[in-house]
Amino acid sequence: MKARNRKLVSLGLMAGLSCYLVLGSATPAAAMHISEGFLPVQWAAFWWIVALPFFVLGLRAIARITKEHPELKLLLALAGAFTFVLSALKIPSVTGSCSHPTGTGLGAILFGPAVMAVLGALVLLFQSVLLAHGGLTTLGANMFSMAIVGPFAAYFIYQLLMRTGSQRVAIFCAAALADLLTYVVTSIQLALAFPAASGGFMASFLKFASIFAITQVPLAISEGLLTVLVWNWLHSYGQPELEILKLLKQES
Repeated sequence: MKARNRKLVSLGLMAGLSCYLVLGSATPAAAMHISEGFLPVQWAAFWWIVALPFFVLGLRAIARITKEHPELKLLLALAGAFTFVLSALKIPSVTGSCSHPTGTGLGAILFGPAVMAVLGALVLLFQSVLLAHGGLTTLGANMFSMAIVGPFAAYFIYQLLMRTGSQRVAIFCAAALADLLTYVVTSIQLALAFPAASGGFMASFLKFASIFAITQVPLAISEGLLTVLVWNWLHSYGQPELEILKLLKQES
């Protein structure tokens, strides 16, 4: 009976946080992903060159996983869908642009960061083509911040915290900090492309980072909580898959 009540509470909290993110989204706002044509050509090309090797590594990782464990394909699709839904939600920022969750932490914990380079790239591609959220020329830059840095940060934070603490705390911190680091990297990308006339790169970075932090800090916390709730659901209904991935931990 207690287990059933815990599942109901978990599903209720998951639904509540999802409603908060959906109702708080702002369709008319410009997307936070760096927009089509916004970056100078040299910077757009640079980020494409940096991102492509990670994409290739991710393709190899997905091929290996699906060949060795075909039963994980559904969970792989779930990780991609989770990223797509969360990163499509847009919360207004103070500049008329917007912030959004990234949703990459869960997949990075489940399958490793290389896999999320591919899933994140596909999500960003669909959003740029179907939702005018980002762009094709800036896809490399958006991939690097959201689909590469975020997942790698989530994976290493999770592995570090799992040595000493609770698994759910590790998942929360990994998802939340990966979200924040995505925006730190985006701020760096924009500051490199558009250094301030007075103060250069650092002044520009501080300006962009401070603007995004206003909306991104509470969003990162919300994403961390939602990721833990989804994890609880997986822990209840996806134990065979988690056992294959060696992610089941006994907690008090």
